[in-house]
Amino acid sequence: MKVYNVAIDGPAGAGKSTVAKMAAAALGFIYVDTGAMYRALALYFIRHGIKAEETARIGEALPTLDVSIEYRDGEQVVLLDRENVNAFIRTQEVGQMASLISPLPAVRKKLLFLQRGLAERTSVIMDGRDIGTMVLPDADVKIYLTADAQVRAGRRLKELEAKGESCEREEILREIVARDEQDMSREVSPLRKAQDAVVVDASNLTAQEVADRIVSLVRERCEKCR
Repeated sequence: MKVYNVAIDGPAGAGKSTVAKMAAAALGFIYVDTGAMYRALALYFIRHGIKAEETARIGEALPTLDVSIEYRDGEQVVLLDRENVNAFIRTQEVGQMASLISPLPAVRKKLLFLQRGLAERTSVIMDGRDIGTMVLPDADVKIYLTADAQVRAGRRLKELEAKGESCEREEILREIVARDEQDMSREVSPLRKAQDAVVVDASNLTAQEVADRIVSLVRERCEKCR
């Protein structure tokens, strides 16, 4: 049976993880949350007081770290040295740290092998910033998922409010715009649309509508690959 790979890239807050999970479930593919893997490493560095600019300390810590993904009762569980860190990796602090460490060659090299290994063994949907351009350049289907910054800020505000956290919409918007600039201008693997990627603008679409569109694209493209 042929293995199919789907790459979903796009800016922060576009809904990549949500729709990737939905599409993977509909297709029977494995969802690989690469962002969660970077966040797990970021959490470790924060916990141990290692700053993003301390590349020597990061390099020393990496060989002993283990980050993996397992499915337990249908839920993806991110493990950091065997600890389930799902409850700790979605904070703004961890997200900012993940963005800072993700361009580091040593960090990328550690995670790249695992990500590609999964894609070689089974059909996967991966989402991130450089999946279609760097991690899985030969993916059967590439999606560039985007949305207006104002829309992304509004969605993020609702998420925080649902968790009981207070934050100003304008502050969230500034962080999103700054994050976009940082991700798109970094020297190593910047966020950009792969030449053969299909652009999906989620500004005025529900998560289900985006997922359905991705599933349709995958079924059409993968049928042609046979």
